[in-house]
Amino acid sequence: MRLESSVVPGILQRLRLETRPYHEALEQNQFNENLTAGTLSGETTAHFLAKMYGFLKPYEDHLRHYTLPPAWQQQHRYRAHLILEDLQVAPAALPLCPTLPPLDTLPRLLGAMYVLEGSTLGGQVIARQLAKAGIPARAYFTGYAERTGPLWKVFCQQLGEAATPENEDEIVLSASSTFQHLQTWLNKA
Repeated sequence: MRLESSVVPGILQRLRLETRPYHEALEQNQFNENLTAGTLSGETTAHFLAKMYGFLKPYEDHLRHYTLPPAWQQQHRYRAHLILEDLQVAPAALPLCPTLPPLDTLPRLLGAMYVLEGSTLGGQVIARQLAKAGIPARAYFTGYAERTGPLWKVFCQQLGEAATPENEDEIVLSASSTFQHLQTWLNKA
């Protein structure tokens, strides 16, 4: 769900513009290449999901250390457990990313949230493509289901309210770093 450009907070415009190269680089991975080519397999999907779990779980552990105001709907922002449903494995069976970007301040957390909450939008498209390919591992990509658009809109509104001239640079740098760390982790053998 896109916000009308007249009401897009400046921070979102900066994030879209300044993180675009990192976002595009992140999408250059085997899973997305196979998805685009229509050659996705259950094995490639499982590998990608395992890698996403390895990044998402430590990120969510950091998120749990914060208590955001109720308007953020923080309790709905956890999805690593959906990957476990898809893969039908115990958490201990999946490696965790050893180096996340720093998430020690609220602006840094918000930058990472921008990346990972934004991924729910593309997940909806991927879930439909997996269904067409007959690949059942779709819980993670379905994510928030019909709540995806509204939750993204709430996130964008809250981010716009939380961003200040003093913390915008830190938010943008964190989002860029999150894209880069995730790319490195996904492409690591």
